[in-house]
Amino acid sequence: MKKSIIVILLMVLSGLGFAQELRVNTYAGYVFPDRFNNFYSANSYAEGQIQDGFRWGLGLEYAIPGNRAIEIQYKRQDTFAPTTFRDPSIGGGGLKRSNFELGINWVMLNFTNYIPLNETVEPFFGGGLGMGIFNVRNPDNGNTNNGTKFAWNIRGGSNFWVADNIAIRIQASLFSAVQSLGGGLYFGTGGLGAGVSTFSTMYQFGFDGGLVFRLPGK
Repeated sequence: MKKSIIVILLMVLSGLGFAQELRVNTYAGYVFPDRFNNFYSANSYAEGQIQDGFRWGLGLEYAIPGNRAIEIQYKRQDTFAPTTFRDPSIGGGGLKRSNFELGINWVMLNFTNYIPLNETVEPFFGGGLGMGIFNVRNPDNGNTNNGTKFAWNIRGGSNFWVADNIAIRIQASLFSAVQSLGGGLYFGTGGLGAGVSTFSTMYQFGFDGGLVFRLPGK
């Protein structure tokens, strides 16, 4: 599914005859922790924290008239989620704690507005829509599972051009997986499950740095 969406987006962008130039954006940065809790039913409850850590990524960006751009972006974070959850199959009230292994993938279509101040400094702001893909492993029993949710992001920062075709990129961003659409997301003995909670939307705030490579366009 993930590969199919990327291929479709690439086909759409390749058909934009008004593209002026192509950029390759690289990302590496720090993501802050985010707490979550889910109440699905009396016997299905979880609360915990998605830990902070390193996130990397890559973007393919087409410039269009008006100092705007469209970008296909992929970002990845490998982290942990210490979680307390209710498991009715065990005694002691069914409460248990595990440190889940969590892989977070973001596949986004971003829209960016650039506000160049001069040939060197190029501030920008924008946002995007896409999906968050979550891979979870329970280290206690080896069970794995995954889930895909609608996602959005907003960001702002600046490119600093150090050569005609290379820039240093610095930005802050906020990513969110909207769990209230299509069911909630909670952790359990199987690794991951689907619920109906509207309180499990996750927000990940982070800072990124990276390089931008500008290639000649049409």
